[in-house]
Amino acid sequence: MCGIVGYIGTGNALEILLEGLEKLEYRGYDSAGVATIVEGKIKVVKAKGKLYNLRSKLEKEKNDSRIGIGHTRWATHGKPEEYNAHPHCDDKGKIAVVQNGIIENFQQLKEELIAKGHKFVSDTDTEVIPHLIAEYYSPDNNDSFLEAVIKAVNRLNGAFAIAVLHADYPDELIVARQSAPLIIGFGLGEFFCASDVTALVAHTNTVLSLENGEIARLTPLGVEVYDFTGKRLRKRVRLLDFNPTAVEKQGFRHYMLKEIHEQPTVVRNCLEAYLDASWKGEEGNPISLNLKPEIYENLEHIQIVACGTSWHASLVGKYLLEQIAEIPTFVQYASEFRYSPTPLMANTLTIGVTQSGETADTLAALEMEKQRRAHLKPPYHSRLLGITNRPESTITTIVDQIIHTYAGIEIGVAATKTFTAQVIAFYLLALDLAWRRKTITPQRLGEIIKGLWQLPSQIEHILHSQEEAIQQLAHQFTETTDFIFIGRGINFPIALEGALKLKEISYIHAEGYPAGEMKHGPIALLDARVPVVAIAMPGKVYEKVISNAQEAKARDARLIGVLPENRDEDIFQDKLFVPEVEELLSPLLAVVPLQLLSYYIASLKGLDVDQPRNLAKSVTVE
Repeated sequence: MCGIVGYIGTGNALEILLEGLEKLEYRGYDSAGVATIVEGKIKVVKAKGKLYNLRSKLEKEKNDSRIGIGHTRWATHGKPEEYNAHPHCDDKGKIAVVQNGIIENFQQLKEELIAKGHKFVSDTDTEVIPHLIAEYYSPDNNDSFLEAVIKAVNRLNGAFAIAVLHADYPDELIVARQSAPLIIGFGLGEFFCASDVTALVAHTNTVLSLENGEIARLTPLGVEVYDFTGKRLRKRVRLLDFNPTAVEKQGFRHYMLKEIHEQPTVVRNCLEAYLDASWKGEEGNPISLNLKPEIYENLEHIQIVACGTSWHASLVGKYLLEQIAEIPTFVQYASEFRYSPTPLMANTLTIGVTQSGETADTLAALEMEKQRRAHLKPPYHSRLLGITNRPESTITTIVDQIIHTYAGIEIGVAATKTFTAQVIAFYLLALDLAWRRKTITPQRLGEIIKGLWQLPSQIEHILHSQEEAIQQLAHQFTETTDFIFIGRGINFPIALEGALKLKEISYIHAEGYPAGEMKHGPIALLDARVPVVAIAMPGKVYEKVISNAQEAKARDARLIGVLPENRDEDIFQDKLFVPEVEELLSPLLAVVPLQLLSYYIASLKGLDVDQPRNLAKSVTVE
């Protein structure tokens, strides 16, 4: 989950590295460091904590190097201390390495290297890499820097992306990838590498994504790509459609608040990409996901693997797929699915949901499912679909097809607009399947589509009418230590998502429950110090939720209701209003005030909303 960046060219490497690390800091902010080559020597500067600590150290540095690598760390092996910060070097200080990922056999390699006289100064797995490269580098045998790196990476087990410098090769930057993202950027007389395109878009829109088992040498003359056997490969570059301003705050105090406000645009973009706006209920499918026919053939079951917020979006998706398309659907944590997969079922579609397209557990679950069905014939053959915000990511190399959610770059660690985009994707998939399976009438399909088109303006209405009131309400909870969120039916996942948003950015303990389960244990937690947020949207469970809220009020809990504007229920001390919509569409409105409430509580507590402690944006390690 760390972020790496590298540069070689004619510009000031230090400035470019720091700028790139600022864009990647959402991937980890336990420590940061850079390495450059100055007068034939590797110069490393590191700092514990956030990037501004490193920048402060470098302010007095005079460094005109034209080559360098940088790293921002999310700790896996070793505490977040300066001695564990990247880059790491070999004994002679000739080789510097930064890494994103985990080297699973590092202990074995470390013991082997120590036996050969190598000395280690950190607790990290990464430090074995420069020592291993040094062990294989032998200029007396005419071994090149590249050859030594190739030999080293072939000894590494795990998921990793690395960038390497050698003091004796001031015009070479070598990078390698195995199951962790790494992108090369092409400029005019300069080349870049990074864990994410966010670090590159200010400099270039021409990129090349390395695939698993590939290594590249970047020099002032160009880029050469090889596989791990040393065979030269031919690769094609592609053009990014990202706007550099997309990674700026644009006047908002935090990225999270900006991204909450971007949700109306995200919904419009996704709908416009896949819905025929001119469809009036006549013949023909108004939804065009451009999926291959075999995705749909004889479909009997759907299983979804995801993590975190994507798992919550998948729970909404399960409801839609079962209630609209009438397909039995199972949602599993990707990390659990890997070790206890569902029994093989015939005619099953497996969907992986990941914002970044790089979530390690989700990718591993999909890869496992692909392998265990690889030699099976229909109806048990592999059928894989991905839902992601990053069509250039690793998930596209595993699944048969993707649904691109068109959310744009999301910087805030707490997912907001990408959650909304994933849920929209599930609406479209469920309606598409329902139309094909004839489980929905054209009239009903038209009603739902009309409601979907109205969602952007309804979200805008919430932002304009409720934000100030929610900000004022948030003042009353800065000292609160526990929250309960309850919902039923399609809004139970929204209770889970509301609780997750609050806990991950405000550090307040929060739990989401099905409202009907409160009396089966969780109600014991309630007293006057524990607020309860009840999501009460009109529909078949509305009265039940109100009844469950009454049970909480009888235990002196402070009640906060997420309600339609025309339902002013007296039992709630505090009310977060949304436009009235039918129950099926309500999750996309009910989640917005919960996002705002979490944001303002955390902000008023003076916490780092965009970079909450212990978290990183893309979880690229197990």
